[in-house]
Amino acid sequence: MATTGKSAAVSHVGKVRSNNQDSGYAGRHLFVVADGMGGHAGGDVASAIAVKRIAETDREYASPNDAEFALRTALLAANALLAETVFEHGELTGMGTTVSGMLRVGNNFALAHIGDSRIYLFRNGVLEQATADHTFVQRLVDSGRITAEEAAVHPRRSVLMRVLGDVDASPEIDTTVLATEPGDRWLICSDGLSSYVTEEKIQAVLATVPGAQDAADRLVKESLDQGAPDNVTIVLVDVDESGDSSHVPPVTVGSAAEPLVFEADSIRRPLRLPSLLLHPLKTTPTDDSHFEPESDEYLAALIQEDRRRARKRRISWLAFVLIVIAGLVAASVLGYQFTQRHYFVGEVDGRVTIFQGVQQDIGPITLSHVYKTTTIDVIDLPLYYQQQVEATLNAGSLAEAQGIVDRLSDARKP
Repeated sequence: MATTGKSAAVSHVGKVRSNNQDSGYAGRHLFVVADGMGGHAGGDVASAIAVKRIAETDREYASPNDAEFALRTALLAANALLAETVFEHGELTGMGTTVSGMLRVGNNFALAHIGDSRIYLFRNGVLEQATADHTFVQRLVDSGRITAEEAAVHPRRSVLMRVLGDVDASPEIDTTVLATEPGDRWLICSDGLSSYVTEEKIQAVLATVPGAQDAADRLVKESLDQGAPDNVTIVLVDVDESGDSSHVPPVTVGSAAEPLVFEADSIRRPLRLPSLLLHPLKTTPTDDSHFEPESDEYLAALIQEDRRRARKRRISWLAFVLIVIAGLVAASVLGYQFTQRHYFVGEVDGRVTIFQGVQQDIGPITLSHVYKTTTIDVIDLPLYYQQQVEATLNAGSLAEAQGIVDRLSDARKP
């Protein structure tokens, strides 16, 4: 793969998938990643169509705002093209794709984004996510219902709320313009990287591997080392003082690098997009993840489901805590009862005394108490016995303790 050294694009099918449904493009001004969905006969077509259409915007623009408008228009055009393709090829019903792309204009990047592929900015040793995932769990995080750590293991973590496809004729696309400066590294990736490689590891690679191509290859290797159950696609753009981050000639990777193939499958039933499995986060079992249109009814249903799940989790934790407390109480009672089967002989106020329990204390809790104070004065005992009583004499039972008292009584001075 040829590269100028300022940018790189690489895509890998991963270790589980049989085909690559990702597409990527690194050009003179445009950089984009698309992650397709829709099964074997749809996801690859969707991402390829989107990237090929968006690649037409790879040219100079008079201003960052012009580039931002061009990117938004290209994504909407790609969305219409996907709907038209589904109309002409019914076997592709339900296909869709995420898209994250950037157009460079001078010291600025115009960004356009939909779905859960990501754009990261690595600047001064710090990695920051420049886009927001259009997923259900991200909604929960943004609203404060769950934490980012809880989102990572949430059963609905891969439910997408926005993608390009044949469902919404006018999907909402996030666009913005961000300034860039020499030393910046911009990373665009499918969730084949971000779902399996931690941001700490990504940051470490970007900080230590200088070349764009080498860094991109290293990131793919990090995903493969985690098992890479999903396709992984990376476009990496380095910014230096020259103001040129272009890839000359432009390079296309993934399914967009192959000819489009439309093959009807007579066995395969046409599926609506909401019923398709997308982006499994673990190799087995397949994650119950898919796209759902961003509707108030569906969001409300998912939120209610999450509230039920939260209540169930709280009840489970409460039950666990109660069981632990009950276990500790039972252990304490049994332990205390065990100590009360022991006795020892000592002295209280100068008198020989039988104690029930053991001589150890647990914090403020005393594990012994006076069982019986005798009439024997310690001072009346021979010095040897006085010392033994002061040091205490252990007894395995009440009868044994009483026997010790009897011997002490017999040993009293005449």
